[in-house]
Amino acid sequence: MHRTELSKKGTRLGSEFTRIKVLHVINDLSVGGAETMLYKLLSTIDRKHFDPAVVSLGHNGGFFDSIRALDIPVYALGGNGPRSFAASLWRLVRLINRVQPDVIQGWLPHSNLLTLIASKFSLKRVPVIWNIRHSIESLAYEKRATRTLVKLCALISHYPAAIVYNSQNGASQHENIGYDVNKRAVIYNGFDTKLFASSSQTRESFRSELNFSTGTFLIGLVSRFHAVKNHANFLAAASEIRKKRDDVQFVMCGSGIIPENESLSKLIDDLELQSVVHLLGERADMPRVTAGLDVAVSSSFSEGFPNSIGEAMSCGVPCVVTDVGDLGWIVENAGIPVPNDDPVAMANAFDHLLNMDEEQRSELGQNGRARVMEHFCLSAIAQRYATLYESVMAKSVAADAPSPLNIQKQTYPDTASTDSIKAAV
Repeated sequence: MHRTELSKKGTRLGSEFTRIKVLHVINDLSVGGAETMLYKLLSTIDRKHFDPAVVSLGHNGGFFDSIRALDIPVYALGGNGPRSFAASLWRLVRLINRVQPDVIQGWLPHSNLLTLIASKFSLKRVPVIWNIRHSIESLAYEKRATRTLVKLCALISHYPAAIVYNSQNGASQHENIGYDVNKRAVIYNGFDTKLFASSSQTRESFRSELNFSTGTFLIGLVSRFHAVKNHANFLAAASEIRKKRDDVQFVMCGSGIIPENESLSKLIDDLELQSVVHLLGERADMPRVTAGLDVAVSSSFSEGFPNSIGEAMSCGVPCVVTDVGDLGWIVENAGIPVPNDDPVAMANAFDHLLNMDEEQRSELGQNGRARVMEHFCLSAIAQRYATLYESVMAKSVAADAPSPLNIQKQTYPDTASTDSIKAAV
């Protein structure tokens, strides 16, 4: 259905209003995987055809000012969590009535549930899209409230217009516990290959900051501090590889990755890694940090699609990842998947990569960058979101039409196999 056809049905897509207004609702705007992908989507999507706005259920966060700098309205409701649910719901309903979006997209379980309920109380019918960013194994490491929300959402998952997952594995696992299989839309994370790129100058600049000597190998883990990220696995692997070689240093960064984190510092002390592990906290220069690594790592118990691995691949950095979710397929010929929670296997993978000559490691890195450009280029991923919004909007317009229409069953962009991923992206 073309935009001109939509406009005849009374939507905002006529001559006066030319853009689909999408209201994104997210728990908060702190630095995390979902927040990062939201920002990247907002910075890339075609603003001639889409008019985005963002609602943070909590307070301002690291991305608040960055999104506003894109000339996109951002609203902070000032409350997030079960205790503030009723107040947040009421504020969100009022905001929806004021903003009058054409499509609402929730990000993460709390926001998904709230957006769906709020849409039912709003003055006009607005289709809702859910966005799920994790695989189901992670629920064992989530708060009880989050586990409850995930299960509750399964019961009402036939109501949203579509459900976006960032991995095939995550989609299948959620559908196994009751999420509507007919609403699946798998859209992987996208990456800016101009921003995240190999640079010898950037590499040396970052290493100079940390006073690393020439010939030091640098292995990095980028993730927030959370049980599912299994930092203990990474540190145990670091301890194992240090038994074999003394030319390796380790960097860790992300929310909560600071010396003041007592539980993390205790792990490092117990393994006697104080002199080789560098805790950098949240960084605003992740392209620089990532380009400075020799090996990038995901040590998680469970993952959807960690941004840090896609960014490393874009920078031409070989990866070692626990073989969970879709990570084995994502990394493919750009690194080494290892068994979950097996630090010895992870250390052996480190050793294997570091024993390669520079040309061999470079080939792995080039494989990774080529893979990102083929499957996970940000512009193509943003276009897939755009196609989804238009598809949902078309179905909503057809449902609101005053006369019966011969509309075929609506389908959403999906990636049922690696072949269809390649064809679609």
